[in-house]
Amino acid sequence: MPRAAATRPPQLPLVKSRPPEGRSASRALAVLGLSSFVVGTSEFVVVGVLDRIATGLQVSVSTVGLLVTAYALGVCFGGPALTVLTIRLPRRTLLCGALALYAAANGLAAVSGGFAVLLVVRAVSGAVHGLFVGVASAAAASLAGPERQGRAVAVVFGGIAAANLLGVPLATYAGHVLPWQSVFAGIAVLACAALGLTLAVVPPVANSGHGALRAQTRYVLRRPPLLALAVAILLFCGQFTVFTLLGTYLQRVTGVSGGQVGAFLLVFGAAGSVGTLLGGRFADRDTGRTLMVAGVVLTLTLALLFPAGHHPLTAAATLAVFGLFGFGLAPALQLRTIELAGPGGDLAATLGASAGNAGIAAGSALAGWFSTRYGLTALPLAGAGICAVTLPLVWVLRRARATTKEV
Repeated sequence: MPRAAATRPPQLPLVKSRPPEGRSASRALAVLGLSSFVVGTSEFVVVGVLDRIATGLQVSVSTVGLLVTAYALGVCFGGPALTVLTIRLPRRTLLCGALALYAAANGLAAVSGGFAVLLVVRAVSGAVHGLFVGVASAAAASLAGPERQGRAVAVVFGGIAAANLLGVPLATYAGHVLPWQSVFAGIAVLACAALGLTLAVVPPVANSGHGALRAQTRYVLRRPPLLALAVAILLFCGQFTVFTLLGTYLQRVTGVSGGQVGAFLLVFGAAGSVGTLLGGRFADRDTGRTLMVAGVVLTLTLALLFPAGHHPLTAAATLAVFGLFGFGLAPALQLRTIELAGPGGDLAATLGASAGNAGIAAGSALAGWFSTRYGLTALPLAGAGICAVTLPLVWVLRRARATTKEV
């Protein structure tokens, strides 16, 4: 067997129709990136205004923290559920419907007068988030054509990375100088703008999957796609075992003052944005190799943070590499999951987003337990150990082939 065939399984065409070319496709991808920026901003902004919401609704901060949990659970379980219910709908219709529902949910959050309503709204928003990311990444790959799918998927994930870098800080600032409801109102307005641009710019996109739910499920419930989802859970779990308490780690272990923590997180976020775009480019060449290299470097970097985290300069440099490769593997992993699912690509795309969020939730929980039992200093070793477990799985995943026949 030729070496190329052994290292890179033949890429499946995600659409039957010819994708739009030139500026038309670029504009459509830019709109998908902007839309994911809006969705990403809404996901994380609650963390920055927890105290304001708690004061406004007269509940404890720990209770308001359930809004984060509700959103994550919505992504993990509601996203696949919505995909099941809408599996036959055209992708463009789903994109518009998701943005419309997202705008309505955030608008309701802005005028809600009680915590219970806000909790339900956040769970619904999370479900729409899961649906949107899956549909948007599959649609982006379809718009770009076979040779640029990785870069197209990176635009969607790049929008979420940019939300962490720019959108969340700006929205957090607004939530502290204006009533906290203005944050949700602003996101609702941005979602309406994204919806209008989607209607005006994004063309009809052929589905990446084929057939009804039962047919797509048969493709997803095969070993290669399931292995890709397991890798997603473990890789994000390993990263967020460290990232969840990164601010506290920098203050207590690195010795960074509270005001400087933001600068370190900015370095991490900027590197993550660059890594997302570069990861998409390398994924176009070889998704399996990109995952393998990124996984190895990420594991070594987290392990290196154990000694490097005690000094500000080495900690900053290590965090930059962490962000670069941690975010850089996301487009390749999502694209590989879609590839391996073949005709089940639509369902697999949403499940990929859900698997990542399941890993984030698991990593966040593990971070609290591990730090309480073993201390903050060893936290990077725990994250590195989890990521190391994925390396043999990624090696298998790299050589796996998608099935185009009925199963």
